[in-house]
Amino acid sequence: MNVLIFGSGGRESAFAWSIAQSGLLSNLYIAPGNPGLSEVGTCIELDWRDRDMVADFCLRNDIHIVVVGPEEPLVHGLADYFAFHPELERIHFIGPREEAAQLEGSKDYAKAFMKRHGIPTAAYRTFTKNELEAAKMYVLSQDGPYVLKADGLAGGKGVVILDHVVDALKELDSMLGEAKFGSASSRVVIEEHLTGPEFSVFVLTDGENYILLPQATDYKRVGEGQTGPNTGGMGAISPVPFVTPDVLGQVHREIIQPTIEGLQAEQIPYCGFIFFGLMLTADGPKVIEYNVRMGDPETEAVLARLDEDLLALMIDAARGHIATRPAAVKPETAITVVMTAPGYPGEYPKGLAITGAELPSEGSLLFHSGTALRDGQLVTNGGRVLAITGLGADAEEAKTRAYARVDQIQFEGKQVRRDIGTIYGWPLDAKK
Repeated sequence: MNVLIFGSGGRESAFAWSIAQSGLLSNLYIAPGNPGLSEVGTCIELDWRDRDMVADFCLRNDIHIVVVGPEEPLVHGLADYFAFHPELERIHFIGPREEAAQLEGSKDYAKAFMKRHGIPTAAYRTFTKNELEAAKMYVLSQDGPYVLKADGLAGGKGVVILDHVVDALKELDSMLGEAKFGSASSRVVIEEHLTGPEFSVFVLTDGENYILLPQATDYKRVGEGQTGPNTGGMGAISPVPFVTPDVLGQVHREIIQPTIEGLQAEQIPYCGFIFFGLMLTADGPKVIEYNVRMGDPETEAVLARLDEDLLALMIDAARGHIATRPAAVKPETAITVVMTAPGYPGEYPKGLAITGAELPSEGSLLFHSGTALRDGQLVTNGGRVLAITGLGADAEEAKTRAYARVDQIQFEGKQVRRDIGTIYGWPLDAKK
């Protein structure tokens, strides 16, 4: 089969690495890709926004299946374009249509969906830019910490958690009054603050049944000890120590199954991945957010543990042949460490020379996130530059292998968290 992946980051690098191992694969194309992806497939200059060019490429290259990594093409209806194009509808498409993608594209949409279907989540209210004063009054009526979320897509940076009410009021001015996140914060969701360790569960679904993939937890803040501003992700671990079979059973009964049944009840077709961002509270697991694609950097840890043919699973999902079950997984622990440019998640330079990426290291995988080639030299080309996944019999061995490879690779001012693999907020009574 000929496969086209849209994306250029660590998640897409992990997809490509996994798909390239399938005996079903004929040709693998990645748009736009990166230097690491060019080692397992053919990188092409193809913008998903240029629908005519996308159609022409797929038809000329006899593409059988399209896999979308990031959320933006899904939220803006790329799946719908394929579904209703007379020459493209035969192509299998992994990713939901525009309406279903609003589970990620609009936090208010997602919260309302969860409320309708009795899915446990934090209490909330939503306010528009014309309701700024009402939003402030609502904040004044609540106890801190205060959780403010831009309703739309904000590149993983639209969630702000503040301890003090004065700061929360100023943030509302910035988000609603001054459009801090552009149109994404034209509406703001104000949520109840939940406490407990966070984790993520991932499924691949055909809209009726699903494959349960390995769970993971990621590390959002830039600094060690969960300090500093939120980022797109500084690392991940899979499996997660506190996600017991009992916890997973509760997630299945109270969250995953009601979500799938809710989509069916509302006649919303869904083929692709669902990412359940969860918190294990004293009252059980609750949904923090939905994503309509795999996470980054969780994918780099999750797929390293998958012991099945990912491409075959995707084909089954596209054909409606999924049977609800857990995926076969390797027993190893996977720890992914993200190497970022200096200054990230703020302003950061590009074009910094990278050395040592070509060196082998036992028990580890290297995924490119934000790299480019300049006159034959590998250089930085984004905030998150490389993701290193270490595999080991336990977390300590996986961590040792991941950081051994991290230390082989150098670029000016590289940032790395050294505590990836440490589980924060667990056990639940740790602060008592």
